[in-house]
Amino acid sequence: MLQIIHLTVNGRAQELAVDIRASLADVLRRQLGLTSVKKGCEVGECGACTVLIDGRAVDSCLYLAVWADGREILTVEGLRAGDGSLHPVQRAFIEKAAVQCGFCTPGIIMSAVEIVGAGRRYTREELRRELSGHLCRCTGYENILDAVQQAVEQTLQQASS
Repeated sequence: MLQIIHLTVNGRAQELAVDIRASLADVLRRQLGLTSVKKGCEVGECGACTVLIDGRAVDSCLYLAVWADGREILTVEGLRAGDGSLHPVQRAFIEKAAVQCGFCTPGIIMSAVEIVGAGRRYTREELRRELSGHLCRCTGYENILDAVQQAVEQTLQQASS
């Protein structure tokens, strides 16, 4: 059975007919072609499908597309600024070499965007906890933590200037 939903994805209003059983991850990938949304475990354990829904990091494989009706969805494809510049989290991931195979990267970046958006400092242990829902099979965790910490600090410095 199909249902019409209205949502905003990466700043663009969308009207979609979706199967009422379809996950948001499937709709984002198949209907909208947003391939940064990875399908890893499909049970909410790996974090590869993480997107922001109304500013909160969510495993989109566990979130039905019909629940997204009226919501704002942000994926990695929507992070770039109007002038083409990268988001501070993306820049930090490049500068800190926080990417290996790249499969987990989009989901971790989306969680990091939520973390940076909180507007506060985190201890290393707090960052580990915040990112604990993500699996990196290449074990690039230290560089990932360095990148998120750098993005937090840079964003806080810019906000205070």
